[in-house]
Amino acid sequence: MEQAKAATSELIDDDRLDDLEREFVGRVRGRVLEIGAGEGENFGALHIDVEWIGLEPDAERRAELAKRAREWGHRAEPLDAMAEAIPLPDRSVDAVVATYVLCSVADPAIALAEVRRVLVPGGRVVFVDHVAAPPRTAKRVVQRIATPFTARFCHGCHWDRDTARTLADAGFIGDDVRPFRVRSMPFGPVPTLLFDGHAP
Repeated sequence: MEQAKAATSELIDDDRLDDLEREFVGRVRGRVLEIGAGEGENFGALHIDVEWIGLEPDAERRAELAKRAREWGHRAEPLDAMAEAIPLPDRSVDAVVATYVLCSVADPAIALAEVRRVLVPGGRVVFVDHVAAPPRTAKRVVQRIATPFTARFCHGCHWDRDTARTLADAGFIGDDVRPFRVRSMPFGPVPTLLFDGHAP
């Protein structure tokens, strides 16, 4: 069943993926924590009324993030922390956003437990991530071969993580969950998941 579902997932290009990412990120409201905020690539997608809090452990990226945050009118200084240890109180944010983060954190289960801790009950989550291809497929084999290299040279990205299952195991409920295959070279389409859901 999993294999059949992935085989029929829509094939899209980077432009379509960018549009969908902006749509999903643009849905969050209130006090929003962005984990692994990078250099602020999502600022243009966030709603104007969002109270943004950014978390970025990489010092160089965080410096650029702070600069861009000010340019976009966000007053909070980005937090120097990992997703597995978010320095915020329990139930302190209305939503959490992460794009291409769960594929790169050291421990997705611990990171998601932290996300649940800082979210208000019913708080919204938006995740966009590279995910594992179905078992016993050629793409899954390629991902397993490539992951040691992508993890080392592509900011810790693990192509072979079953993020949909990890989200379910963490207790998140999907409201709009869309698997896609995104055109890419030289390894062919990359399985990608867009997840808009909430904490119980």
